[in-house]
Amino acid sequence: MIHTDIAEILCVKPKTKKKTKTMEQDVKKTKTKTMKIEGEVVVMKKNLLDFKDVMASLLDRIHELLGRRVSLHLISSLQPDPANEKRGRLGKAAHLENWVTKIKTSVTAEETTFGVTFDWDESMGPPAAFVIKNHHHSQFYLKSLTLRGFPEGEGGPIHFLCNSWIYPSHRYRSDRVFFSNKAYLPSNMPELLKELREEELMNLRGNQKEGELKEWDRVYDYAYYNDLGAPEKGPNSVRPVLGGSSDLPYPRRGKTGRKPNIADPKSESRLALLNLNIYVPRDERFSHVKFSDVLVYALKAVTQVLVPEIASVCNKTINEFDSYEDVFHLYDDGIKLADGHTISKLRDIIPWEIFRELIRNDGERFLKFPLPDILKESRSAWRTDEEFAREMLAGLNPVVISRLQEFPPKSNLDSAKYGNQDSSIREEHIEANMNGLNVLDALEQNKLYILDHHDALMPYLARINTTNTKTYATRTLLLLQEDGTLKPLAIELSLPHAQGEAHGSVSKVFTPAETGVEGSIWQLAKAYAAVNDSGYHQLISHWLQTHAVIEPFIMASNRQLSVVHPIYKLLHPHFRDTMNINALARHVLINSDGILEITVFPGRYAMELSSSIYKNWVFTDQALPKDLVKRGVAVEDPNSDSGVKLLIEDYPYAVDGLEIWSAIKRWVTEYCSFYYKNDKTVQTDTEIQSWWTELRTIGHGDKQHESWWPSMQTRDDLIESCTIIIWIASALHAAVNFGQYPYAGFLPNRPTVSRRFMPEPGTVEYTELAEDTDVAFLKTITPQLQTLLGISIIETLSLHSTDEVYLGQRESLNWTADDEALEAFKRFGKELELIENNIIKRNNNKRFKNRTGLVNIPYTLLYPNTTDYTREGGLTGKGIPNSVSI
Repeated sequence: MIHTDIAEILCVKPKTKKKTKTMEQDVKKTKTKTMKIEGEVVVMKKNLLDFKDVMASLLDRIHELLGRRVSLHLISSLQPDPANEKRGRLGKAAHLENWVTKIKTSVTAEETTFGVTFDWDESMGPPAAFVIKNHHHSQFYLKSLTLRGFPEGEGGPIHFLCNSWIYPSHRYRSDRVFFSNKAYLPSNMPELLKELREEELMNLRGNQKEGELKEWDRVYDYAYYNDLGAPEKGPNSVRPVLGGSSDLPYPRRGKTGRKPNIADPKSESRLALLNLNIYVPRDERFSHVKFSDVLVYALKAVTQVLVPEIASVCNKTINEFDSYEDVFHLYDDGIKLADGHTISKLRDIIPWEIFRELIRNDGERFLKFPLPDILKESRSAWRTDEEFAREMLAGLNPVVISRLQEFPPKSNLDSAKYGNQDSSIREEHIEANMNGLNVLDALEQNKLYILDHHDALMPYLARINTTNTKTYATRTLLLLQEDGTLKPLAIELSLPHAQGEAHGSVSKVFTPAETGVEGSIWQLAKAYAAVNDSGYHQLISHWLQTHAVIEPFIMASNRQLSVVHPIYKLLHPHFRDTMNINALARHVLINSDGILEITVFPGRYAMELSSSIYKNWVFTDQALPKDLVKRGVAVEDPNSDSGVKLLIEDYPYAVDGLEIWSAIKRWVTEYCSFYYKNDKTVQTDTEIQSWWTELRTIGHGDKQHESWWPSMQTRDDLIESCTIIIWIASALHAAVNFGQYPYAGFLPNRPTVSRRFMPEPGTVEYTELAEDTDVAFLKTITPQLQTLLGISIIETLSLHSTDEVYLGQRESLNWTADDEALEAFKRFGKELELIENNIIKRNNNKRFKNRTGLVNIPYTLLYPNTTDYTREGGLTGKGIPNSVSI
């Protein structure tokens, strides 16, 4: 039953208190020559599946009939308001026409175009802003206002891109104001609009508003990561606060204002698991299309519901795959449910929309997944050394491999605390497999490379291995061969010394073998290395270095850069959906006992480990050319377009990435150079300076004293910083996100957990390994339940949504009124189209063996997809969305 206040339905006005003067009340009647301005307003009434307010459309129609309408006032930038000479004069009120007949009572989201007619004084010039007041019962989404009918020579149509939810006026402290799509630096803003510009920013800052933020609040503010734990459940569910200390630094997240946790006042209380109504500013929440696309994601994340139910339907050894055929059945047949009772039980617990997505095809098979790309060409090629090495250059985590510059590999861990952590790999381990090279020659010829997860994991390994996880810190050494491919030479598995971490590490070195028990041991060694890489990928390459580090930029931009600021217009598309995704991640993925802790080997220490890696995060090193040079896989080359030369010619991520980086840099340079003619323009831009100061001192406040932050005193500082932000949000995220299901949808290729150590000769496990390699392998890596949960999540994360906007695209062609900026953006799009063609050519070139490999997966993770406007979405394995999105 829907409860609604009868007085509100009948529009009975309550007794009013003394009203605050509004802009509407300041309108003065004057005898002037007026003209009719015709306008079109595009709105959307409600969000898809907004069942909590199914009568919203009906109630709004009642309000409309009783005179409580949606009103708009245009604002002049030429004539001051007599009541406040710092602001532009308001025109007469106009109302959306034919609301009652156009808006339908519906639970679906539909765009509707309304006519609106303004009486406008010609002497007031073209309007530069407007005020909107919603006197209805409920909110609606305001997409745009377009004005026509001005005299010739005044610029034609005027566009106002709004893209904002408008709640009833009583929800706001001040009027909702929208500006035209003209960009202004603060110093160039029309004088009569400056106060409105600053007031809008003050509203978004929220003035340190206390208490829980509500859905109609528009507040962007900062908080620590103190909402991950559930201390009320007991000590095992407690998690440390991340951020605000030198021991556990972290980027800031968006503030929700929820009450402190009763069991631990330092922690924020959490919502119930099925309650996904986590506060983010309303305009940062998913669109109706995106929301419907990720419904399945929400339910699959409810592990407390799914885990016991899945356990009850496993038809063989509980929680184990008995063979690779069992794993293949996930894609061929799914898991057959025991009986109809189990389906009924699940249907009672899980909302039907999600359950429908879980039941595939005929309804009798549970959790049937698409066939991952890694298996489409061959069901065994993933096990080869060639594919194991290739994925370090073209897989889902191609951002870690580095060139070995000294042998044996050295550790950077503090020897006073951790003892000797240098590698135990020696020349005699690898030289026989080095194609006739010796180690010294290979180093000089830039032939030795390493996938090194040792230092990142060793400080946490003793604690991690007290859980169900049993794993190592790994180093993988590789040789660059003449054909451009990498050849694994050795894998080192290290554990903390039994007498304590100060005594250093205990390590074993394993080398390639193809047959017998030695071949089985080598397969396990590669699995341990893959487990390390999978955890590092998910926690660091993906979560920390894209999702988490971008969120402070989103908040600082909305708090300090006006919507009319050219840099806001440049960056805003690259922030779409990110705050909403991150909020959901804190709720069900990275929280205590959440999906990530259950399915990835660091378990309860996962987020704490990511904090330790953040200590070494450097903003300027996120520029791709600098990252490649720092990892030693490239050297500086002033004659190249990107400024660097790759030492691995066939490095698909780097080759495609450098083309994308250079295109972004050129676009940003052209754009910024149009608005900033010299360095002084940057120095005197008050909003840019406030933005950058807040970003450093609050958003990434734990690193505010680092010397590497750009000073933001030159145009080059601004161009480089904006390029890095766009790169992280678009291409870097695409490279580490959308390859998850193609490669890790088959978890034996990218296991996330290891449950027992390498078998020792003379043990039962060693005998089992010798007798049945596959069974021993499957008993070592991620078990069945975690596999089902893990691939459920990464399938959703790897999907492109049906409302995707790709790099080089914009949601509206009228995002700015400046023709020079529009032309530069067109050139950017054309360059991305050329890059698409270059990628296709490289993928078809048989000389580049790393681009497809034995598994025949063309490298398309950095294929821009700028030319695709189909909005089909799905597991395409290609496309660079503008923002950190799923």
